[in-house]
Amino acid sequence: MNSPIIQLLVLAGIAIFLILRLRSVLGSREGFEKPPVAIPEATGRRTRPELEVIEGRPDRDITDHVPEDSEPARALAAMKGADPSFNVREFLQGARAAYEMILMAFERGELAQVKPFLSPDVYNALAQVVEERHRNGYKVEATFVGVSDLALRDASFDRSTREGEISVRFVGELTSVVRDSTGAIVEGSPTEIRRQKDVWSFARVMGSSDPNWILVATSE
Repeated sequence: MNSPIIQLLVLAGIAIFLILRLRSVLGSREGFEKPPVAIPEATGRRTRPELEVIEGRPDRDITDHVPEDSEPARALAAMKGADPSFNVREFLQGARAAYEMILMAFERGELAQVKPFLSPDVYNALAQVVEERHRNGYKVEATFVGVSDLALRDASFDRSTREGEISVRFVGELTSVVRDSTGAIVEGSPTEIRRQKDVWSFARVMGSSDPNWILVATSE
């Protein structure tokens, strides 16, 4: 018997041995087995349950922030009816960014850059405080740390004017120090983080071409 045939027989014997060993370890596909699960064909619909919109169910974009059947919930639903692009979660993300932008502009006395986002009443009130600082020779040095808490407080909708108004409660964290004309500290600390609580109300005509919400009122 020549050498190639001997080599083939040896390889065949090794293959049979390996197959028997695998059957003894893994078992055979006999007896009870779960049937294969068919993968559904793509139909263009989102199949994740949390992404499905089921008619008649509460709008989670609203009920995640205010109680169902409350006046704010009905106002938010009316805003969505007037402007289908309106989204509560996205509004709150924008409100968080606006809070930082407007608050820091006020602290630094640079209201001109945020004036388009303020109602005349709010702008005038903030401008008076900034002017008073300048008269006293005070300068504010502030650093924004972040927003530790944010919650939708209230919402209303005027069907005649299509104006929506939403109040948001912020708890901001920042360092702030007021210095006089000599550089001496009058108030605050450059290292101590101060927590500041505010309730800001934003308004917008729903469905208008202007996407910006305007700060119309501030309170604590």
